[in-house]
Amino acid sequence: MADRITRPDAEWRELLDPETYRVTRQAGTERPFSHPGFPQGPGHYACVCCGARLFDGDQKFESHCGWPSFSRAGGAIGEHRDTSHGMIRTEVRCERCDAHLGHVFPDGPPPTGLRYCINGVALRFIPESAAG
Repeated sequence: MADRITRPDAEWRELLDPETYRVTRQAGTERPFSHPGFPQGPGHYACVCCGARLFDGDQKFESHCGWPSFSRAGGAIGEHRDTSHGMIRTEVRCERCDAHLGHVFPDGPPPTGLRYCINGVALRFIPESAAG
C-alpha cells in the first residue's frame, strides 16, 4: 500500500463536494438507490478521496439494498467496530486516508458470505483499460 494520506479538515472540505465530504470524512450515509447503474466488470473501484484500490469490479453484485455491494475486499480496506445508532456493526474505512466507506455484513453470497455495503460517493470506477 502507498504511504498514508492525512490532510487537515479544511483541505478535505476544499477537495470534496459537500455530500462526499459528509459521507467520507464525517461517517455519513448517502440516500439508498442514489447511484443506480454503477459499472461492473473489468476494472476496480478506488477511494474517491485518495485513489487507493478498494474492490475489484468482478466482486460487485446486486444486493438490492440501495448501495453498491461487493462480496470481497480487493485492496486497502480496514474494518472497525461501530456502535453508533444503537447497533453493533463493522465499519469499513480506506486504510490509506481513513475515509468512511460503509459497512460489511455477514449476509452476502458464497463463497465469502460477506456483503460490503459501500456508499457510492466514496467510490470511483477505474476501467481495466485505464488501470495501467
